[in-house]
Amino acid sequence: MTTAFTIVGLGESLFDVFPDRAILGGAPLNVAYHAHQLCSASGGRGVVASRTGTDELGRRMLEELRTRGLTADLVQIDDAHSTGRVDITLRHGEPTYEFLADVAWDHLEWTPEWQQLAETCDAVVFGTLAQRCPGSRATVQRFVETAQQAIRLFDVNLRVTFFDADSLRRGTELATAIKLNADELPIVLRRLGLASNATDSELCDEPSGGAGRLLQAFARTSLRSVVVTRGEQGTELVTHEVSVRGSVARFERHPQADNVGAGDACSAGLLWGWLNGWPAERTVTLANRLGAFVASQPGATPSIPDDLRW
Repeated sequence: MTTAFTIVGLGESLFDVFPDRAILGGAPLNVAYHAHQLCSASGGRGVVASRTGTDELGRRMLEELRTRGLTADLVQIDDAHSTGRVDITLRHGEPTYEFLADVAWDHLEWTPEWQQLAETCDAVVFGTLAQRCPGSRATVQRFVETAQQAIRLFDVNLRVTFFDADSLRRGTELATAIKLNADELPIVLRRLGLASNATDSELCDEPSGGAGRLLQAFARTSLRSVVVTRGEQGTELVTHEVSVRGSVARFERHPQADNVGAGDACSAGLLWGWLNGWPAERTVTLANRLGAFVASQPGATPSIPDDLRW
């Protein structure tokens, strides 16, 4: 029997702007949306903890959240900065990103409402992008520090130059799990001084592709799991006890499909499995299925069919 879980997506909220459309997005928002689809049937919820402007995109964001069944009550309103956006260019289905600077989510504030959310949520996902400015970095880290009862997933999501060794190290120290893709793993290992002389091929030859180094380095912290996503090869979950890859799913691809948000759907699946106490293989298999389905659809937040949620 499942519980009415609350899963928080903490950080950036924005619109993914393609040449022909603008789609609601931002990694934490995407995770919260997919988590809401998983949680709502049992009375739970996904919650977006972010900040938006009072411009047209900001009004549209709040309305879209409500239309999709998510609360907008924890989204802060900023009348001095514009709503976040990222211009996306696709090459062979793979996205490249250009982020607008100094937007609303660069000014996240610590509030009594956010403190209550941090103290009561069951899981929170956070990354590096929302920590690119000092004020938001302090707020993100305070939220995660406060949420000691929760699963704390650090989904690093390295974007251009919006990260540094300090945010990577502190995020890993605060988290109970960290998620990276296969390209990000060697970058993080080097930034943290854990693979300064190793080549990418040497790291790939290691058991779990170097993921074990992160667990070993942070053995005395709360970090318990490292998740490495490997695109069409699926997702690997590494703990102190096991290394598991779930089965890889395949779906018919929509003509306008892109891979935006696939990793965020994967994160929602991981959190759902962990909160329900599922075995590692079942959890990773769900994460793979959700990620593969979103990669087969246009945009980051398609509706998930009921038969994929379990």
